[in-house]
Amino acid sequence: MTISDRYRDLVNEAAQLLQQLEGAADDKAVEGVRQGLAGLEELKEQVGEIPRIRLESELTPVLLAAHTRLDRARLLLEEAGAEDLGAAVWEVEQKVYRLLNEL
Repeated sequence: MTISDRYRDLVNEAAQLLQQLEGAADDKAVEGVRQGLAGLEELKEQVGEIPRIRLESELTPVLLAAHTRLDRARLLLEEAGAEDLGAAVWEVEQKVYRLLNEL
């Protein structure tokens, strides 16, 4: 699977996570996931057009920002006692981290 495909899958998983959290979690946590997703979505359609040599420099800042926002959301969820939702956020965070390592 190419990096572009993995990136698009990651965006889709983050969108599914947001749907899962809406109405079931703290508003600040949901907003953190929403912000992380918004950053990822900016490059969803363009990622396949980015030359391989520039993928790292263009995707790394976006992925790091998304990871940071998702991590804050996870911590808020865990502090609120929603460990199961925090674990779902953690899974998406790990996919962001793995993609960063791949770059």
